[in-house]
Amino acid sequence: MPRFHCPAPLATGAELDLPPGAARHVQVLRLQPGDGITLFHGGQGAGDPGGEFDATVVKMGRSDVRVLVGAHHAIEREAPRAVHLLAGITANERMDWLVEKATELGVASITPLVAERSVLKLKGERADKKIAHWQAVAVAACEQCGRNRVPVVHPAIDLAGWLRSPGQGVTLPEAQDTQNAARRLLLSLRPGTVPLREATGSGDAQRPMLFLSGPEGGLSPAEEDLALQHGFAPVTLGPRVLRAETAPLAALAALTL
Repeated sequence: MPRFHCPAPLATGAELDLPPGAARHVQVLRLQPGDGITLFHGGQGAGDPGGEFDATVVKMGRSDVRVLVGAHHAIEREAPRAVHLLAGITANERMDWLVEKATELGVASITPLVAERSVLKLKGERADKKIAHWQAVAVAACEQCGRNRVPVVHPAIDLAGWLRSPGQGVTLPEAQDTQNAARRLLLSLRPGTVPLREATGSGDAQRPMLFLSGPEGGLSPAEEDLALQHGFAPVTLGPRVLRAETAPLAALAALTL
């Protein structure tokens, strides 16, 4: 059954118009009144009932689609561990691919990092448009893979700014508990790194993670030093050098699947 993200409040028995993107998709699929779909809110806040809802198309307009919301199903497909990714911005469509696949692998949030070696530099209106685009990519990936929680794509920021920012771009209520505070890991090629699985340990199966990965060419030595000074532990994925858009996905697979 087709799945659609609907950020409007969802409740059984309610009738509502689908957002423009979902409405266009319904029309492309040539669905008709009486056809069934699945809706999910996708939020992370207390006002989101979570799970997903059955819904039935009741009206097809020229540009709008009205649905009747049916039964709620408390289904969640989230990873047992929340992994928040700080990813160096990669060039062209590679960042789109990274956001899409990270979402499929269960990432909790993504912060695009404006690193010293990032080819793509984002500021102002251009940055806002890119973040909105990447958020839409995450929504589409959730619709495809079955997730009912859309990871937040935070505004682009450099590492020093991220370290200075209140809350540092992620919401981690667990951090109030020292034992359960988010573990900080840095993907690095420098000597002295330990394998990722060794760094996480068997007792960390549900401990939230902050995972920092660089763009093409990696983080600069100064950026790595700054990260280490702020509690990031350097880790390796093995003897092979992976591409900037592949490495964080390999780590996510190891941490969330």
